[in-house]
Amino acid sequence: MKRFNHKIVVLGILITSFLSSCKDSFLELSPYTQIPNEAAVATEADMLVALRGAYSQIRSANLYGRTIPVIGDLGADNVFLSSRNSGRYFAFDQYIITTNNADYEGFWNNAYTGILRANNIINSKLADNANVLQLKGEAYALRALLYFNLLRSFSQSTDGSKEGVPLVLSYNPTLKPSRNTVQEVYAQIQADLDKAYTSMTVNNGSARFSKYAARALAAKVALYQADYEKALTYATDVITNGGFTLLTASGVASYWANPASNASTVKTETLFEVSADAVLNVGTDELGYIYNQAGYGDLLANEELYKLYADTDVRKKLIVIGSRAQAENPAYIVNKYQNVAGDRDDKKVLRMSEVYLIAAEAAARTNKEADALKYLNTLVAQRDSALVYSSSGATLIENIITERRKELAFEGDRFYDLNRLKRDIVRVGGRYSVRSIPFSSNFRIGPIPQSERNANPNISQNAGY
Repeated sequence: MKRFNHKIVVLGILITSFLSSCKDSFLELSPYTQIPNEAAVATEADMLVALRGAYSQIRSANLYGRTIPVIGDLGADNVFLSSRNSGRYFAFDQYIITTNNADYEGFWNNAYTGILRANNIINSKLADNANVLQLKGEAYALRALLYFNLLRSFSQSTDGSKEGVPLVLSYNPTLKPSRNTVQEVYAQIQADLDKAYTSMTVNNGSARFSKYAARALAAKVALYQADYEKALTYATDVITNGGFTLLTASGVASYWANPASNASTVKTETLFEVSADAVLNVGTDELGYIYNQAGYGDLLANEELYKLYADTDVRKKLIVIGSRAQAENPAYIVNKYQNVAGDRDDKKVLRMSEVYLIAAEAAARTNKEADALKYLNTLVAQRDSALVYSSSGATLIENIITERRKELAFEGDRFYDLNRLKRDIVRVGGRYSVRSIPFSSNFRIGPIPQSERNANPNISQNAGY
């Protein structure tokens, strides 16, 4: 649920210019208000309206509304497409992506529209004060989040020398940019997150970015860069200084049953989530609708994943063994998304549980195994009371990766984790026609949309497309 005043959210978010010329690149769109960039945000009230527009963008079904979390599980080995399905995301299940894939095109276009909106705030000429800095800090964090998702989806993000995505940081109507390197994009992401961290002083609830949500994202980005010292420093900063508490075992069931985001006075588990309330949601395009059997129910959990959870693990109840009419029996039904009408489920982006896992992995990879076990077992104690890890070396790292899979299942991380770890995807169990996708496969990243390349001759295509 959105705890964010939306009475004037539509003011200044007119997007007719985006639709009036399909030949335009989404990297050269004019500001969404159709006012010159330097005048689009003239007051603090304008800036708040513009920020609401930026948050509304990431709610799109092409971004966190559905596509990003779906790719993150369906592209890997956590879920598969039921034999009776609505046809959505069939290409990801079967690994038959083309340059005209509508989901990747929507992802690209909506991400750059969100970046445009964030740029309009960041480049505002308003004089700095605490409120302006807070709002700009949130815009910096949103821009970083969007670039992070573009980078890990459309580039070989484990190699800093490879082509990344175009960095567009200001409005230029004649711009037809080429792709920056992966390292250049990562540097911009971390610079934005540093700016966000130092600019924000207020926690406005989990549906908006805060200082420590930005720090948690910086820790995750550093983990993807294999900068483990920095990842550990940032993660421990959140754990030690952020004031957020870890979700306890007794709260797991109610946490996933409750669609509401946290108010500013509540600092439990969720650092940042993309909200969807009874009014501001994408309807049947919501993430929950593709999992819940009261919706499309297309995506089912892989039984191999289900078997990873011990009977003493409270997370096991987030997968329900049932049947799907005229399809799989038994069916392993995902129960993380329980609200498909009225107040919809928010999409979790950054949680304290993941921060502990980042700290554990980063510590293990920097020869601080006692600290790694401390962070890992602190989380596991709140998930499976019968499990205590005492491993070391490669086994400890493998235990942490397994716990990441168990904790973050159906939240869109597994595919991206396997990519950053440079591991093959091996689909065991489930109803997969493609069971092995090696890390070397060109299709471990998406294509630059053909519509973008038609409009911008300077942007190159990924290999294999």
